[in-house]
Amino acid sequence: MGKERRLLTLVICLVLGGGLTAAVLGATRAAGPHAGASAGAPAPSDYVDIRDVPPAPAVTPARPAAAAGEGSPGSMAVDCGRNEGRHYNEDNLVVSPGLRAGAHHTHSYVGNLSTDAMSTEASLAAAATSCAGGDRSTYYWPVLRRLDRPGTRPHETSAGHGNTGEIVPEASVRVEFRGNPVSKVVAMPPFLHAMTGDAVALTAGGDANVRARWGCSGSPDRATTSYPRCPEGDRVTRSLVFPSCWNGLDTASAGHRSHLLFPGGNGVCPTNTFPVPELRISLAYEVPAGAPVAIDSFPEQRHSPRTDHAMFVNAMTDRQMAAVVECLNGGRSCRT
Repeated sequence: MGKERRLLTLVICLVLGGGLTAAVLGATRAAGPHAGASAGAPAPSDYVDIRDVPPAPAVTPARPAAAAGEGSPGSMAVDCGRNEGRHYNEDNLVVSPGLRAGAHHTHSYVGNLSTDAMSTEASLAAAATSCAGGDRSTYYWPVLRRLDRPGTRPHETSAGHGNTGEIVPEASVRVEFRGNPVSKVVAMPPFLHAMTGDAVALTAGGDANVRARWGCSGSPDRATTSYPRCPEGDRVTRSLVFPSCWNGLDTASAGHRSHLLFPGGNGVCPTNTFPVPELRISLAYEVPAGAPVAIDSFPEQRHSPRTDHAMFVNAMTDRQMAAVVECLNGGRSCRT
């Protein structure tokens, strides 16, 4: 009997010890790089004073190829407003088409006024748009929120999953297409789907797909992957650049990345891809100095600024896209 009791005691100790170890390991893993952060909130390390961010190196002069006419040094700005109509939803047409609230966080849109999870090529082509030149493409990204102010409007309280707070409206939105420094660009195919950034960067184990850069309007030479703390009077800025090397075959792909790649540092596209117009979205916000802000995210991503991302679906007509290509390849500065 004494031997059986000792055995039972040993088993109980092992079970309790294992449970304690698992709990400690679980807490450590959950904390990860966000140790010290309250549940669901960004970590203190997610914020940086812009004055502590070193200036970017001087811009390298234009490559000889562009000067010789081999590149496409033009730019086309597309005036689509700044979401004055408050087009928000929790859908993601690129990543989870057909699934209502599939994003689990709120996106802000410019361009096509009908975009939601149920959009089709036909519905996009027939819808109204906020773009002055008639571009029906859809451009969207996660909203930015003030964490020190509660949200009161339906679109500020519907997302859930820890995405709460007053949405900060965009003070300016710049949608711009640029060319390639070493090659002429070809037209994007109709209804090309594109994504930039990594919505799961915090748990991805690497920053290979982190693309967004944050900054302050008064320090255009400084960029960071953290939320910037800007001096009073500066706007918080946010820039997202899309991949621009198309495989010539597909308008979408599993994982949303293999059909459209980024060029190399020298501007050359990977083998078997062709340069198309490079989309850049630049956002700015009026945020009081010191006010805590964060983008919407999946719960486990804890609103990390590294998870910033944006999506695009090309719904330009062939004529509109041809005008973009002609402008870029001709080295002109255009606006529509």
